[in-house]
Amino acid sequence: MASHTPPRKFRAMDHPVAWSSGKLRFFRRPFHEYRLTDRVALSQMPLFVTTLLTAFLVWAFFPVTMDNPLFVAFLVSQLVIMALCYLIPWDRLPYTSFLIIPLLDFVSIAVGREGGGQESLTGISLLAVFPVIWLCASGYYPRTSLWLSFLAPLAIIWVPLLLEGSPTPQDLARSLLLPVMMLGIGVSVSVLTLSMTRQQRALEEKDAQLQDNLRTSQRQGALLNTILDTVHLGVLAVDADGHDVLMNRRQRINHELARPKDIADPNESQLLVFGPDRVTLVPVEQRPVRRAVLGETFTDYLVWLGSGREQRAFVTTARAMKDDDGAFAGSVIVFSDVTDLVNALTAKDDFVSSVSHEFRTPLTSILGYVEILLGDEPEDTQRDMLEIIRRNSERLLTLVSDLLSSRNGQLIVTPEAVDVAELVRSSVSSAIPRAAASGVELEADTPDRLEAHVDGPRISQVLDNLVSNAIKYSPDGGSVMVSLAREDGHLACRVTDTGMGLSPEDASEVFAKFFRASTVRRTAIPGVGLGLPISKAIVEAHGGTIEVDSALGEGTTFTFRVPV
Repeated sequence: MASHTPPRKFRAMDHPVAWSSGKLRFFRRPFHEYRLTDRVALSQMPLFVTTLLTAFLVWAFFPVTMDNPLFVAFLVSQLVIMALCYLIPWDRLPYTSFLIIPLLDFVSIAVGREGGGQESLTGISLLAVFPVIWLCASGYYPRTSLWLSFLAPLAIIWVPLLLEGSPTPQDLARSLLLPVMMLGIGVSVSVLTLSMTRQQRALEEKDAQLQDNLRTSQRQGALLNTILDTVHLGVLAVDADGHDVLMNRRQRINHELARPKDIADPNESQLLVFGPDRVTLVPVEQRPVRRAVLGETFTDYLVWLGSGREQRAFVTTARAMKDDDGAFAGSVIVFSDVTDLVNALTAKDDFVSSVSHEFRTPLTSILGYVEILLGDEPEDTQRDMLEIIRRNSERLLTLVSDLLSSRNGQLIVTPEAVDVAELVRSSVSSAIPRAAASGVELEADTPDRLEAHVDGPRISQVLDNLVSNAIKYSPDGGSVMVSLAREDGHLACRVTDTGMGLSPEDASEVFAKFFRASTVRRTAIPGVGLGLPISKAIVEAHGGTIEVDSALGEGTTFTFRVPV
């Protein structure tokens, strides 16, 4: 016995177009969602209703026909067939068992045609169109259905002719029109069914693909939400209009921290977002989310959220999203809580400042007494020892001053007209002995004179730091070139060496206080990591910039620019 479950492809019993697409509007739900019994009955219903209308017309206009036993048998058979549609448990039989109904309809119509009489109701043969459509639209046994769509109507006409006597060829030929019409209808319905079957199959394949994509998307969405809710970073995604698209659990906590207590749903301008001083509200256009909505990309932008003892420090990073056409589609902003780090750095700076102040007083006293002793014209051996004391005390005092400068963050400069070319040549000249001792070739490329309004001693300090580093970090010899030029209204100075170079990671941190590259730590080159931060502070105090370009093992170029 065949399976009771219908195969998943387009069939008449799955869709109401088998008998009348116009009836679709009468169904409250899709045809294929009905029980198989109901679908069989609904497919038989058009012929049954037409039979009832035919009986009414015959009773009204041909009452004598109602006395014909064959016509009565036709009406009764249609009632019986309709009852069988409901009474037979089709779902317990092989699925195509319901096709017996249209075959019974052919027999019933043949009886009704004979009972209607040859003169009055010969048109009752046209009722064969209903079982023809049913068979051909079912999609099962298509060739057999087409043969039946021709032979069954032909049998309805020829069998009575053959039983009544010897029909002439003309009689048989005249009766071919109806079977040919039914065959044409059957072919049309079969072609339509085949086309709809293919469309249905394509739709089902697309639906399966969409369902698979949906499940994959749901799994990926669940995974993404789980990851975002697990990390300790606040993640916020906004669209091009600034509307929130995604906000993880941590960011909702951050948003609640920045929300004023008396405002339930604040806008961006009402959130408590403060600058590095923790008391000045950040202007709306400079706030991280607003900058991201405007399409900006930034990294490690520090803000403070909240107020009072609950205030927390966050560094924010934003990256823009682009659509397929490259147009701005939104941004993703990440908030990282660095309160503990900021507090630790502040405590470190306070400690450095306190220790530096404590060192400055005894060092000043030591230098003062050394100067007094040197003024008493000591013996040569004593003078040499006093000179060593003074030199090292001055070096230590310079280090203390650098620590204090790094703590203050900004330096006070006193600009005046200075020949910077002469400062470069002096710095290079004083470093030549040390370069020679290290096997480094030191050169300067400067114009004869280049005046700028700068703080001469401070610029010399920058030059000394850069040249000293270039020599120090070329332990295997090489060359150092110091060049000076005027570029776009700025003084541009470059210090290029062929030394050990820096990795991209080290180059990004080279101006951080107390930072020393990993290669330098391994080679035990002396230093405390304050020369470059102080040089950066001096250049920025002049309104300039300093940058580094380096490749590991190939050398480094430091370039600083200050307005002329």
